[in-house]
Amino acid sequence: MHTKKRILAIHAHPDDVEFQCAGTLALLKQAGHDVTIATMTPGDCGSAEHDSEAIAAIRRGEAKAAADLIEADYVCLEFRDLAIFNDDDSRRRVTEAVRRLRPDVILTAPPVDYLCDHEMTSLLVRDACFAAGCPNYATRLWDPSKALDHIPHLYFVDALEGNDRDGRPLPVAFHVDVTEVFELKRQMLACHASQREWLLRQHGIDEYLDSQKRWGEIRGAEIGVAAAEGFRQYLGHPYPHDNRLLELLGQDGRGGRGGSKGS
Repeated sequence: MHTKKRILAIHAHPDDVEFQCAGTLALLKQAGHDVTIATMTPGDCGSAEHDSEAIAAIRRGEAKAAADLIEADYVCLEFRDLAIFNDDDSRRRVTEAVRRLRPDVILTAPPVDYLCDHEMTSLLVRDACFAAGCPNYATRLWDPSKALDHIPHLYFVDALEGNDRDGRPLPVAFHVDVTEVFELKRQMLACHASQREWLLRQHGIDEYLDSQKRWGEIRGAEIGVAAAEGFRQYLGHPYPHDNRLLELLGQDGRGGRGGSKGS
């Protein structure tokens, strides 16, 4: 029986989701699930020519345009670039977001990556998944959301180019075949024109989209498909251990089909 699930993809900046898991989100949306893309910041340091408020407004619009392509919602938690910290106020803020959005499945940043914002996002989201189910953990808002009655299934996306801070490969636990929606994923990333144009000017080539394609092909080759995205499920106690993501996609994580898509 088809049961609609709520999917939340939350990463640090506009375009991070589009690089790492937009194909999976497109497949989930096509399977009939509700999808929300969230960013911790509006990307306020992502420009050499606009001030922080101007580029933040531009990048919020780009993020919404990308989400619109798959009829997903977009929200920003309004932290600021290079100012995401694993502290009490931040944890309560992310917990409130999780309670408000009430996801069944969360995709988030990896715990080890090249940038502090990514790593802090991973920590905050991991702990918010647990805290969201604790009724006595108050988020200190005037109108707080009700505590969850479960811990969401939690997954980490790839680090940039699959490496840790020192360039050493970080293995993934399973892959999602995104071949059929890769062009849509590419269109979502192309919505982030401010970043694409910045890199075009800096590098002289369309490195932004080329790097997305190259990494999709590398992960795809690992399971014998044209394009894939890599994931690792967080299996800490007492987080869920069954692989709900693959079940919803009807894939087996190795390039084949399995599970019960859409259930």
